[in-house]
Amino acid sequence: RAVDLGAWEKEIIAVDNCSTDGTRELLQQVNWPGVCVIFQPRNMGKAGSIRTGFAQATGDYGVVQDADFEYDPEELALFIKLVDETGAEAVFGSRTLGGRAIYKYLQNYLGVRSLTLLTNVLFGGHLSDVAVGTKLIRRDVFNSLDLRGSGFELDFELPCRLLKAGHRVVEVPVSYHPRTAAEGKKIKASDGLRALWTILRVRFT
Repeated sequence: RAVDLGAWEKEIIAVDNCSTDGTRELLQQVNWPGVCVIFQPRNMGKAGSIRTGFAQATGDYGVVQDADFEYDPEELALFIKLVDETGAEAVFGSRTLGGRAIYKYLQNYLGVRSLTLLTNVLFGGHLSDVAVGTKLIRRDVFNSLDLRGSGFELDFELPCRLLKAGHRVVEVPVSYHPRTAAEGKKIKASDGLRALWTILRVRFT
């Protein structure tokens, strides 16, 4: 979609992580101005692909944007507006600001709320949705964080390392269209345990 970012220039980096659903073949046909397509040589997990994207980026800020349409890319203009207004090093979306609970599964909602509370207690943060999928981060800050996760745990490692390093994180409400497991949602209970371990590892090491 066309996203109005005002005076900001944008680049799009699509990182294919050895997809087996036909995405790789579609991306091989892409030849659009301002779009860079990267094909991972092997499955490097979500975190590996995000780090690859930030390493390839040339702008001042990078945005993590999942490709499953749970989040609306049109709302990236809200993130840019907050950067212009606050100068924050990072802007996170939030699915829960204003008391919202937009989830398909109760255990997912309770799990994210619990992990968010733990993150705030351990790192002195004031976040409302630590696991949100859309995050904007200043690129030099991202590259300084020594991120080590390989999978979905990056969603938790990133805010923990930002807060631990003293960087300012602000939030903006975003819309959310959650999928069910039948629709391809991949989050499992084991991902929650890895997220918990990640939070504790970053805090105490």
